[in-house]
Amino acid sequence: MAGRIDAEYQQLKDRAHRWVVERLDEEGIEVSNANRELLSEFIRSAVGQHIALNRVPLSTQDLNQLVKDTLDEVLGFGPLEPLLADPRINDILVNGPDNVFIEVAGVLQKAQVRFINDDHVIRVIRRMLAPLGRRLDEASPMVDARLPDGSRVNAIIPPLALNGPSISIRKFTRNHLSAEEMIRSGSLTQACLDTLIKAVETRRNIIISGGTGTGKTTMLNLISQYIPREERILTIEDSAELVLNHPHVVSLETRPANTEGKGKVTARELVINSLRMRPDRVILGEVRSNEIIELLQAMNTGHEGSMSTIHANSTRDALVRIETLLAVSGYEASEKAIGRLIGSALDVIIQLERLPDGRRRVSEVVSLSPTEDEQYNLDYLYRSEA
Repeated sequence: MAGRIDAEYQQLKDRAHRWVVERLDEEGIEVSNANRELLSEFIRSAVGQHIALNRVPLSTQDLNQLVKDTLDEVLGFGPLEPLLADPRINDILVNGPDNVFIEVAGVLQKAQVRFINDDHVIRVIRRMLAPLGRRLDEASPMVDARLPDGSRVNAIIPPLALNGPSISIRKFTRNHLSAEEMIRSGSLTQACLDTLIKAVETRRNIIISGGTGTGKTTMLNLISQYIPREERILTIEDSAELVLNHPHVVSLETRPANTEGKGKVTARELVINSLRMRPDRVILGEVRSNEIIELLQAMNTGHEGSMSTIHANSTRDALVRIETLLAVSGYEASEKAIGRLIGSALDVIIQLERLPDGRRRVSEVVSLSPTEDEQYNLDYLYRSEA
């Protein structure tokens, strides 16, 4: 990854950045309105001036790196710029100024970039949030937002974050893996794909289950491609990640409360509203809370073929988690009635797993076939080889 991380260079970068900001203020240049090419030339000249005035011995390579880093500081998101630009990186995790991690091909590794100090991290966070109208300070020390490119960012600062400010970025991509690529990588087999296609085409209600980073959204994108073209789809997400190659999609997105605590729109409200919009199928990005009630009822009342994902480490865990969500959401019914609701609404659970080497794969595809004696009678349509 780009950028030098030694302490002496970081201090030089901080001084150069401050010098450039002062020169911009003196000239009355507003970065947001300035021509990018002219602004880049101005910054390059100002950095060279700072180096010459302070007689800093720098090689041409180091000077070019300093100019690039300063450009990233003024025009972008500082040390995160090369990571955001790298298409191989899926997640960026900042645990304070010295510990930046990235996920590449499912494997976490430490990145060769760092921030100068805690203030530097917070400055970058606020630059991300400024165009979004969101704030981050001691009164509101936690924020969840979506960048203009669709990437999802979560930030939390002291006093809630004990080890310094933290940033978690899930990068948005429109280039989701195709079925052929997933088969080549071993994520699924042709037999598994055929099973999934049949489940979608026959309008089975599907839940995709898996732990963190197992590829739930990728799988949801994949199987959604097989929905018949004449059907109308309503998607509901906290942050838009689904990219459906389909001619008739209406995408809805939840909204957090504003700084006054007003204006929040929940997934549950959007599910309720979506049922008034004549959908053939409802696709809920992830089940997390009380929206599970409306989703299961929709699956039971004419919206067959609906889909969602859930965070769970096994098929049985997924069913238990759905039961728990119903209970904590105030759904008042007997254990037997809850089991009957889930068993009649859900048809198929696709369980995903991530292997130690970072590869993701479908571990099993299970059909729910309730019987008198067993509400969660599971028939295995597909199981991966150990």
